[in-house]
Amino acid sequence: MSLIGRIFVIIFAVMVASLASGIAIALGVLGPQWASASGDVGERVVFWGTAFFGATATGAAGLLPLIILIALAEAFKIRSLLANAAGGAVMLLLAYYGSGQAPASYEESIDRPPPLVSRELEITAAAGAVFGLVYWVIAGRKAGRWREPRAA
Repeated sequence: MSLIGRIFVIIFAVMVASLASGIAIALGVLGPQWASASGDVGERVVFWGTAFFGATATGAAGLLPLIILIALAEAFKIRSLLANAAGGAVMLLLAYYGSGQAPASYEESIDRPPPLVSRELEITAAAGAVFGLVYWVIAGRKAGRWREPRAA
């Protein structure tokens, strides 16, 4: 029975982590305008709509790799906070490049060179790290414990 309970914990952790990464995406996209926000109902709807879209896109883009990473973490008892955060960031960056949304080229300017890392990549990596951290808090820190014998 402990495996079935663990599966439910993992599913709950993925849903909450997806919501948290969606909020991170919304804060990254709409954060620069946060100071000028007036508290209007329409602005709140736009913010939470962006958060919902970010959460949905995060979950949809990385579902199969996420299942594989979770299975590997459970099989090898990987309980590291850093491994979960880095795995989430790498997974979301790979999903971002795999989706075809990554910019193909930078704008050319003679005034300044293009940035090494674009803002979109920063937001994507941060949202992936948030996903990994929230997943670790709920389920990742006890990865593989369901296989250990219980003390009587």
